[in-house]
Amino acid sequence: MQRRTFLGMLGAACVGASLPAGAEAAGKEFKGYPGSKGVLFDATRCIGCRKCEAACNKVNKLPEPEKKFDDLSVLDNKRRTDAKTFTVVNKYGGPKNPVFRKSQCNHCLEPACASACFVKAFKKLPNGAVVYDESVCVGCRYCMVACPFEIPTYEYDEPLTPRVMKCTMCAPRLAEGKLPGCVEDCPKEALVFGERDELIKIARERIRRNSDRYVDHIYGEDEMGGTRWLYISGVPFKEIGMREDLGTKSAPELTAGALAAVPMVAGLWPVLLGGIYAVSKRNSK
Repeated sequence: MQRRTFLGMLGAACVGASLPAGAEAAGKEFKGYPGSKGVLFDATRCIGCRKCEAACNKVNKLPEPEKKFDDLSVLDNKRRTDAKTFTVVNKYGGPKNPVFRKSQCNHCLEPACASACFVKAFKKLPNGAVVYDESVCVGCRYCMVACPFEIPTYEYDEPLTPRVMKCTMCAPRLAEGKLPGCVEDCPKEALVFGERDELIKIARERIRRNSDRYVDHIYGEDEMGGTRWLYISGVPFKEIGMREDLGTKSAPELTAGALAAVPMVAGLWPVLLGGIYAVSKRNSK
């Protein structure tokens, strides 16, 4: 290999690896598609029945859990989503006045998982859902590192075709004009589905009418640039396991620059090693 050829390959790899993968990677401000949907979760109405978990399991055809959904003893331990569980309900506070909070993908307006994915395995749909294309995923798991809510999980027990797994806001059901499974099966209307702007109005009205019942804040309206999953609560959000240190900048603004360098390194490394090997072979001759 000639030195000029090697330097040319190195330069091409630099340029190709550094190109942004869409608007998400560029970290541009994005307020969402007009009319796109979301879900409002009201922690004051949630009773921890786990019917949302059962519905999610059913509509996504996930494996049955070890403990049945009517076994509420699982609420005694904090849980997080995993490759076989797209949503979980956790219990907070004492036994006399417990508070419950549902956890799943928040479907950010500017998703960190999409900004970190250099093969565009994650994308934002016009209806608001953030979905995943396993056919292009390379298994780098940068999406898991980037997500501030620690939601994407990996099929570590799948040796041949592991996937990144998370809630899709029931995107196939939305395409058919149906509600997300968890929303449809909630017996206490702790979950409300609709256009995000309307959900914010509903949340503000509930807070206005019951100022002594709610914290005066809609979590997800501005956090990390805004999310499609919104929360209102009767206790401070940190008391139900939610981060209050995220700020209002979107995740791509914070992660795109640093994580963009990772695929660049990955692209340059084989070229660099190949060049070193070729030069070494020439010198040995």
